[in-house]
Amino acid sequence: MNTSAPSPKEVPRRLRRKEARPAELLEAATRLFVEKGYAATRVEEVAALANVSKGTLFLYYPSKEALLKAVVRENIAGRFAQWQAELQDFPGTTAELVRYAFAVWLEHIANTHAGGICKLMTSECCNFPELAHFYLEEVVHPGNALIRKILERGIARGEFRSIDVDAGIHLITTPMFSYIQWRYSMGVCYPDALGLSAQAYYDIHVDNLLRGLAA
Repeated sequence: MNTSAPSPKEVPRRLRRKEARPAELLEAATRLFVEKGYAATRVEEVAALANVSKGTLFLYYPSKEALLKAVVRENIAGRFAQWQAELQDFPGTTAELVRYAFAVWLEHIANTHAGGICKLMTSECCNFPELAHFYLEEVVHPGNALIRKILERGIARGEFRSIDVDAGIHLITTPMFSYIQWRYSMGVCYPDALGLSAQAYYDIHVDNLLRGLAA
């Protein structure tokens, strides 16, 4: 008896379409939330962009709030486990780890729709306290904890001078979010108005950061 799994061509097209729907809905929701904001986006628009009915959308995500939470987890929160593992196994110096962390942030967050989600949450959180709490618990606190481990690693190894780690966390995160706020506000209409590339922005920031942290 043949028990091998069917090839993609053998799987009915309708079944393949059904399996792809959650990802398609999240992609459509991410695009609309970033372009229009959370409050202004209607679930009917998300469903239409994903080429499904509103009823089908609710089968996967029972509310607009649940949909946004899924978008945050898909684009940002779901990456922390991988980042924690990379930090744990990183073979280089802590200065190299900081540069690597900024490069990953630039590639996977700042220069993608995920950066727009960060800006959206900070812009609309006052009107949606439950979503603000969710974002703190699943993005801000894990992100700060990750940065804390990087700083403590450098201090413990004698590579960084002893500093107030709580303050050091904000020293790192503030320029990251400053760039995101610019890119997804004025930068949407005037992408060259900042006067330098994203890479140049991060390079000079990381250089100054590491000089200040050096033991």
